[in-house]
Amino acid sequence: MVEKSGTGSLWPSIYEPFRTFGTRLADMLAPASDASSGEDGYTITMELPGVAEEDVEVSVNAGVVSVKGEKKSEREEKGDSWYFSERQYGAFSRSFRLPADADEGKVDGHMKDGVLTITVPRRPENAPEGARKVAIRKS
Repeated sequence: MVEKSGTGSLWPSIYEPFRTFGTRLADMLAPASDASSGEDGYTITMELPGVAEEDVEVSVNAGVVSVKGEKKSEREEKGDSWYFSERQYGAFSRSFRLPADADEGKVDGHMKDGVLTITVPRRPENAPEGARKVAIRKS
């Protein structure tokens, strides 16, 4: 006899691997990326082989850099006695939260040889964005 509820229930153990399948699949299909920090700022690199520059969109909003795009590639080869066809299509999206000292107004990006590089400079220490020093007056 199978228990219908509680910790020994058969149903949760069967379905447990599928609960997070969508999240794990999205992570596997997301483009490989690296993020690093340097003295002058931050760099994000993302591998996008086969993705055209015009099919990639980089945006910055509320301290988050988002990269969205779509891969569209087709390959077809023919021989005397054979035929090969391959198609790859799919949308992707990745987001990166910027550190507090990042100057999101100066984010820059470029693509070369299927690699997208996004650079984000640091704000100068004496000029934090959105903050200002308040003078205290004597009474």
